[in-house]
Amino acid sequence: MVNTNLKLRFKPVSHSWVALHPQPKGVIQFIAGAFFGTFGPMLFYRHLLQSLFEQGYTIILLPFNFTFDHYVEAGFLMREQYEILPELVRMASVEGYDYEAYLNDKNFSWIGHSLGCKYISLLEGFTALPDNLQERENFIRNLLSHTSEKSQIESVIKDINTLVEELKRKIVEDRKLIYTYVRREIKINSVFIKGQVSILLAPDISDTASAIRPQFLADFIDNLGWGVKPTPEETKNLIKDSELFNIMGFVCFQSDNIAKLTCEWFTDILKKPPQKFLGTVEGRHLKPLGIQLVKCVINLFDKPLIESVKNRNKGFEDRVIQLLQELKKESK
Repeated sequence: MVNTNLKLRFKPVSHSWVALHPQPKGVIQFIAGAFFGTFGPMLFYRHLLQSLFEQGYTIILLPFNFTFDHYVEAGFLMREQYEILPELVRMASVEGYDYEAYLNDKNFSWIGHSLGCKYISLLEGFTALPDNLQERENFIRNLLSHTSEKSQIESVIKDINTLVEELKRKIVEDRKLIYTYVRREIKINSVFIKGQVSILLAPDISDTASAIRPQFLADFIDNLGWGVKPTPEETKNLIKDSELFNIMGFVCFQSDNIAKLTCEWFTDILKKPPQKFLGTVEGRHLKPLGIQLVKCVINLFDKPLIESVKNRNKGFEDRVIQLLQELKKESK
């Protein structure tokens, strides 16, 4: 049953913001788009987040810095997940809330918008990295061999190996902390996000030129080696080579010119997700942004500017919630 009387209140935890549900059936980790993901996602995406919260999910807003090195930020987001995990259990136990859902990381899901979807894609792709050190390094070399210089490849290998070792240590620490708090064991299925549902809203796997204008300046930055990392080609190769992305849903927007090419690549080239997990709805790229005022929603960057909560939900939020429910069933 949906509880519409619950108030969505975010508290700072580590570098993120958490809205703790008193009886959670799961956790949604939300990564917003560029700019909006850095400056006030709890405001700009308020109506979407409130709708998900009312469905029974604890919400985590994961921030990221504006940078072209998306490898670094993906690593930060993964570290942040394990910083927050024991805090969820501790906070819930202090408040007298249910914390059972936090004891198995398969109850954690991801929703991203725009550039946030690229970070989720990287985390999913990292899940395919072999545990064996030599096999992992060979996997990365093969992945980047056609697009990166040797020095860049070795740098990526070093950073990813460091990240994997840090996360393994952090998982051990989390297990000990959680047991200290509630005398319960936690099940963590992977160093990364194996078995966790994800929904990509208007995914944008773009290049330096999408962030820097004019084109010649973006080309200049790329030639200096300062452009977007990984490149769109490298990201797509990681997605293809991982053979994962099997419990992923998609929402694309009919009038979205920014994410159009990425949506077409996923659905036409990769042939994912299956049609039942693919939604195409009316709206433009920034449709997920919206603020509720009484019984209306202000669509900050979409049309109509103001619409009823009922119409807004029918056109967008209800579809996201339905996708989430279907994907959860598929993952069991």
